[in-house]
Amino acid sequence: MTVRWAGDRGSARARGRRGAAWLAVTPLLAAPLAACSDGGGSAPRAIDAGRAVRTSATADADPGKPFTVTAQAGDRLTDVTLSGPDGRQVAGVLDPDGHSWHSTGPLAPGTHYTARIAAADTHGGRGETSTDLTTEQAARTLAVTLGPDLGKDTYGVGEPLTAQLSEAVTDPAARQRVEQELSVVSTPAVTGAWYWVDGKDLHFRPQDYWPAGTKVRLSWDGQGTAIDTAGLYGGPASTVSFSTGDRVEAIVDASSDQMTFKRNGEVVSTMPVTTGKPGFDTRNGIKVVLGQERSVQMKSETIGIAQGSSESYDLKVEWATRVTWSGEYVHAAPWSVGSQGVENVSHGCTGMSTDNAKWFYEQTRVGDIVQVVNSHGHQMEPFGNGFGDWNVSWSDWLKGSALGHPVSTGAPQPAAQAAATLRPQT
Repeated sequence: MTVRWAGDRGSARARGRRGAAWLAVTPLLAAPLAACSDGGGSAPRAIDAGRAVRTSATADADPGKPFTVTAQAGDRLTDVTLSGPDGRQVAGVLDPDGHSWHSTGPLAPGTHYTARIAAADTHGGRGETSTDLTTEQAARTLAVTLGPDLGKDTYGVGEPLTAQLSEAVTDPAARQRVEQELSVVSTPAVTGAWYWVDGKDLHFRPQDYWPAGTKVRLSWDGQGTAIDTAGLYGGPASTVSFSTGDRVEAIVDASSDQMTFKRNGEVVSTMPVTTGKPGFDTRNGIKVVLGQERSVQMKSETIGIAQGSSESYDLKVEWATRVTWSGEYVHAAPWSVGSQGVENVSHGCTGMSTDNAKWFYEQTRVGDIVQVVNSHGHQMEPFGNGFGDWNVSWSDWLKGSALGHPVSTGAPQPAAQAAATLRPQT
């Protein structure tokens, strides 16, 4: 019976390192596997199951190739287990005739495994042997940074999930494997999907906003998984968890210069505001609160207005709630109180009285929704300037998924769950 590592890549480097070395095996002769006796009352005859048991790889085996065991002519395999350092077994298949076995579960790079092999001969003899092997380290590792990563326990119902990859993944099959290893679980369950913003950034959102009070857990479960065929393997596992608060939506109407503040569908307050004047019109569309600053120094140079021009400014602004990275806020603007509710005079932000801005600041959190309607400004960018994810239609959102279909967050996705069950942990 021979034990071999299938698919030796045969590179000059590998051949030089591996040479003709054999992995040691240990025959276990004194303790036959079968506990029951034959008709004559005697225990099965013990055989040397370790005879000619060898592997063509050294301790640097290729984790991208299956581990195989083959019995010598006249013998057959009765059981094979391949276990990682924590005892978790790698899935495998034994041929119906018992002649060979091969692993079907993924092997992690840089991991030590133990194989236990039981065999029988044509005369009823039985025996067991074991061998150790170690897979080589991954040439490339895909690290995955999960978000939201602000360390908060509670976010608004518009907060998307994010996964940032350490290197770009462009192959469609590799993208599918990345999505399969990202597990989203929530209570209550929702229907959602991943969207590839580019080769390194993915966003996940439900079809509609998260329900109020939802518990969400996002996990990267791809540690040790082969992502592509060029030696890229998943990096360390990670998890983020949070809850959503009330469904908070602030609707800013740029034509009436009023903000309607709603909580869980009920109107709580209506406040006069001013938005961007002609040439600086506020973006239309749905935005997500990115952060809040008690006070912030706003300078016109940051939006391309040169200092000294008639439109330049340098102001300390209070109770500032950010909705775009380019500098759009909802904030206190005591200098424009006379225009609030009447006309639009800002450079793109939504301005209100100091008292109203303070109230708004205290009633909102990161992830809440601010939607601008009836402005002459362009549409909020879907990506790159904050979270404009909700401005993408659901049908178009699904087109951005490598899997091409939505998933339920009621339980771990089957592919990720199966991989986590079968994969030995490093």
